Amino acid sequence: MSWRGCILRLARDDIICMAKRGNRITLNTQQRCGFKKAVKETKTKKGVIEETGPSHTEPSEGLIHKRGASPLVEPSVAYTHSRSFGRLVKPLVFTIGFTGCSFGTAAIWQYESLKSRVQSYFDEVRAEWLEKLRPQKQGDLRKWINQWWNSLSEGQRTVAGIIAANAVVFCCWRVPSLQRSMIKYFTSNPASKTLCFPMLLSTFSHYSFFHMAANMYVLWSFSSSIVSMLGREQFMAVYMSAGVISTMFSYVCKTASGRLGPSLGASGAIMTVLAAVCTKMPEAKLAIIFLPMYAFSAGNALKAIVVMDTAGLVLGWRFFDHAAHLGGALFGIWYIMYGHELIWKNRETLVKVWHDLRTKGPSGGGNGGSGPQ
Repeated sequence: MSWRGCILRLARDDIICMAKRGNRITLNTQQRCGFKKAVKETKTKKGVIEETGPSHTEPSEGLIHKRGASPLVEPSVAYTHSRSFGRLVKPLVFTIGFTGCSFGTAAIWQYESLKSRVQSYFDEVRAEWLEKLRPQKQGDLRKWINQWWNSLSEGQRTVAGIIAANAVVFCCWRVPSLQRSMIKYFTSNPASKTLCFPMLLSTFSHYSFFHMAANMYVLWSFSSSIVSMLGREQFMAVYMSAGVISTMFSYVCKTASGRLGPSLGASGAIMTVLAAVCTKMPEAKLAIIFLPMYAFSAGNALKAIVVMDTAGLVLGWRFFDHAAHLGGALFGIWYIMYGHELIWKNRETLVKVWHDLRTKGPSGGGNGGSGPQ
């Protein structure tokens, strides 16, 4: 073989080796690039948008505002269906039924309370007698709790259970495994598939501690006045109904304006309490806790609150659910002016039916069938 042939053969072998090394490099590069692209890919399946990355570490409050209460529904589909007022028929029926059941239960509860009042009196006398016979313990925690509980007004003892329920739900928001259920059932959203039960449950739901503390402070402050006005049983019926009615008003306003989103908190029900007290006692003096030197009448405070929430609703302010606030205030005003006479004063028929059932027939009730006044 000539020297030219040797040179050509060597050159050909070098080209083949370089090509093989180049192919290996190219394949390895494609594998690395392909792996990186696979991580950044966005997969869409059956209307669910899933993105890789640390999205699951978002705080729950951000999840509520960004994704709403129905994260598994395609956004365009949810928006289209939510703009239909036909979806609000079921919540409306639930609102009417729940309100009727609340006042009916309150009327029966009052009947049972009055009926057992005599027996309770004898039980208290017996308890005091046994307390005197029993040796006293120094530093008895149970005794101290009983003394503190007895020092509270009837209104404060009534709302203590409501405050405890709100505290329990607040703690549930801090459990990561409950986040999906909390968003579904404890936030009210007209775009959600679950519309009825959140109308009530969201009334006891607060994500922010400051939000819960402010609402519970206002409820505690007005508890003595509202319970002395309405009584324990009627107050509970008004409060529970107010939570559902204010949420229904919020549903209607959100659907009409197209500004959909989840809401939570007891503000709607508390606005009913505030409006009821201010309507009944418009000349009462109120003051803000941080500015006690500035006092104003309850009537002026109610007017200012209604104007502010109306402006927030019309102008589209979204920091608060102004529709729920306004709905709660209007319900409180209406109940004091008309609702008490229309609903509570006409409960005697239901109480008489319940009395007849309890005594197993009209003849067993004697003259007590008219029920409590």
